[in-house]
Amino acid sequence: MAATHYLPPMPATLGVAGDFLKRELAPFQGRLNVMLRCMLTSAIVIVGSMTLEVPELALSLLVVFYVTQSNVVLTRLVGLMFMVGSTLGIGLSILLLKFTFDYSLLRIVIASLLFFGSVYLLRVLKIGVVFFIVAIIVIYVQSFVDRIDQADLLIRAVLWVWVAVNYPIALALVVNTLLLPAEPQLQLKAEIHRQLAALQTRLTQLIDGTANAAPITLASVQQGALTLQKLLRFATMRDPHYREHQALQLACVATVSRLYRVASELPDTLAGASAARLAILRELHTNVTALDEAVTSGKSYRYVGAAAPEERSAADLVPALAELQRALHAYADLVASGAEPGKPSAREPMLAPDAWTNPAYMRFSLKTLLAVLVCYVFYNAVDWQGIHTIMLTCVIVALPSLGASTQRALLRLAGAVVGSALALFMVVFVVPHLDDIVGLLLMTLPVVAFAAWISAGSERIGYAGIQLMFTFSLALLERFGPTTNLTEIRDRMVGILLGVGVATFVQMSFWREGEGDVLRQKLATMLRAIAAHLSASRADADRRAEFPYAQRQLQAWAVLADCEATLSRVALEPGWQETEQTQLTLRAQTVLAQGREIMLAGDALRNTLVAQAGSWSPPTIDAVRSTWEQALVELNRYADELAASPPDARAPRRVEFAARAAEPAQLADMPLIAAAEHLARQVAGLPDWSVAASVKTPASQAVGS
Repeated sequence: MAATHYLPPMPATLGVAGDFLKRELAPFQGRLNVMLRCMLTSAIVIVGSMTLEVPELALSLLVVFYVTQSNVVLTRLVGLMFMVGSTLGIGLSILLLKFTFDYSLLRIVIASLLFFGSVYLLRVLKIGVVFFIVAIIVIYVQSFVDRIDQADLLIRAVLWVWVAVNYPIALALVVNTLLLPAEPQLQLKAEIHRQLAALQTRLTQLIDGTANAAPITLASVQQGALTLQKLLRFATMRDPHYREHQALQLACVATVSRLYRVASELPDTLAGASAARLAILRELHTNVTALDEAVTSGKSYRYVGAAAPEERSAADLVPALAELQRALHAYADLVASGAEPGKPSAREPMLAPDAWTNPAYMRFSLKTLLAVLVCYVFYNAVDWQGIHTIMLTCVIVALPSLGASTQRALLRLAGAVVGSALALFMVVFVVPHLDDIVGLLLMTLPVVAFAAWISAGSERIGYAGIQLMFTFSLALLERFGPTTNLTEIRDRMVGILLGVGVATFVQMSFWREGEGDVLRQKLATMLRAIAAHLSASRADADRRAEFPYAQRQLQAWAVLADCEATLSRVALEPGWQETEQTQLTLRAQTVLAQGREIMLAGDALRNTLVAQAGSWSPPTIDAVRSTWEQALVELNRYADELAASPPDARAPRRVEFAARAAEPAQLADMPLIAAAEHLARQVAGLPDWSVAASVKTPASQAVGS
C-alpha cells in the first residue's frame, strides 16, 4: 500500500505562498535603484531597436536584465563576460557555418562537441558564465540554419545577434556608470549605517525604558553578515584604498556584524536600571554613534569616554552590554595602533581543483547535450519552428544539481506563465489602440518595471522576473509593428514546458546528481567549523582575542547560509521515494537549527565567562571549561560520523556539569553554570542520523497534522 502524506489545507498553503511572495517582493535598500536602471536602459533599447530596426529585441532586453546588477563592479564584470562570451560564440558559429553549411550531419556533430566543451568549462571555471553564453549561442544558431537556407542571409542573421547582444551591454554600462550609479563603497557604508542604527535604536529603547523597536531576528543577523562580506569584496575590487587596507576593513566589518548580532540579544527593557547601568548604556550609544560617523566620513574611530569601576560592574552583569564594550574597545585600540589584524584569505583558484578527475563534470555535460539533441530532433521532426525555445530551456535549467535545476525550472515556468498572460492581455485589449512609439513604451515599461523589481530580489525569485520580461517581449516586440498573432504566445509556452520536461527527465534518468550527500558533508563541515570557533573561543577567553573571534563568527554565518541554500535546493529535488526525501529534509533542518543554537550558546558562554572573569570561583571555572571541552568532543565526533558513508551519527551524549564539578557550586556562579549547561543541552539536541534512525517531526510542523 502506498504511503500517504499529510497535505496542508488550501488556506494554509495559500497563506504560506502569500507570506513567501510578501517577503520576497518587499522593498529593500537598492532594489528601487536596480529597477530604475533596468527601466531606463530598456526604454532606450526599445526606442533604438524599433527606430533602427535592430532584430532580436527580446534578446537585447534579456541582456539588459542580466547585465544590470546591484552595483557598478558587478555590472562591469558581467558585461565584460557577456561581451567576451558572445563574441567567442558568434565567432565559433560563423567558422562552423563556413565549413559545414552544406553538411548537416557534420555541422550537428561539431556543434555538439563545441556545446559539450562549453558546458564542461561552465562547470569547472570560475568565469563559467562566458562559456554559458557560448553554449547558448552555438545551439541558438542551429535554429537559424533550419529557418534560413541562404548562406549570406544566415551570416547576416548571426551577426545581428552579436549586435543585439553587445549594444545593450554598452548602453547598460553607460547608464550604470553615469546615471544612478550604485558604488559598492557607498553601499557598504549604507549597510553598516543600517546595522549600527538598529543597535542605536535598541540602546535608546533601553535608556528610555520603552519597547517599541522592531526585534532583530537571527535571519536578519545572518543576512546582514553575508551582505557586509559581499559588499566588502566588491569595494575591494573597486577602490584602491579598500584594497590596500583590506584586512583593516575586514576587521571593521567583523566588528559591525558582531555588534549587530549582540543587538539581537539585548533585552527589550532593563526594569529598574541603576544610574551606573544607564551611564554605561549612554556611553555605548555615544560610541556606536561615533563609529557610525567614523565609517561614513572615512575618519579614524576613537572610543569616547571611560567607564567608572561601578559602571563597568553594571555592564558585566549584562553579558551583552559587556560584549558591546569589548568589541568597541578592541576596534578602537586596533585603529589607534595602526596595525593590520592579519591578512585576508587567499583568492579562490580560477579552475576547480578536481576539474580533470571528477567524472560528475563530464556526466553533466553529456546529460545536457543529450537533452538538447532530443529537443532539436523533436522540433525538427514535427516541423514546429515556433517552439525553438525548447533547446534554450534545456540549457538554461541545466544546473549542477536536481534541486537547483528544479528551482530554475519552476521559476522559468512561473515567469513564462505570467509573461504570457500579460502578453495575451496586451494583444487583446491594448495593441489594437496603439499607433506610435509612446504608446508602445506606455504599454511595455510597466511590465519591464514589474519584471525588474522581481529580478532584483533574491535567487529564490529573481530568475522569474527575467523570464517574465523575456516571454512578454518575445510575444510582442519581435516585429517592428503591432502584432496580433496569439500562436507565438502558445508556441513559447509549449517550448518551455517541453524543454523543462525533457531536461528534468534526462537529469533524473542518467547519473542523478542530487545534493543529499553534499548537504550532509556541508552540515558536517558546518559543525566542525562551529566546534573550531568555540574551541578557539574557549582557549582565548582570558586573552580576549576579539578580532579572531569576530572573524570566526563572521565565517560561521557564511557556512550556515551556504547550508541553508543547499537545503532549499535539496527540498526541491524530484525523487521517486518521497519518504526518504522527507526524512533527509527533516534531519537536515534539525541539524542546521541545532548548529545555529550551539554557536549562539557557545558565544553566550564565552561572554558570560569573560564579562565577570574575576568573580567566578576557580573550581566552577575548571568545571565549566571541562564541560565545554567534552561538549566540543561530542560535537566533533558527531560531525565525523555524519560525514561517513553511510552516515551513522549517534546523538551526542549529554555532558552533566555536576559530574565535572569538584565541589558544590556557589550561588554567585549560577549564571555561568546555567550557560555551560545550556551549551551541553544544545549539543545533545542533535538528532540520530543513520539509515535506520527514525525522524521526529519538529513541533512547528506537527501542529495541525
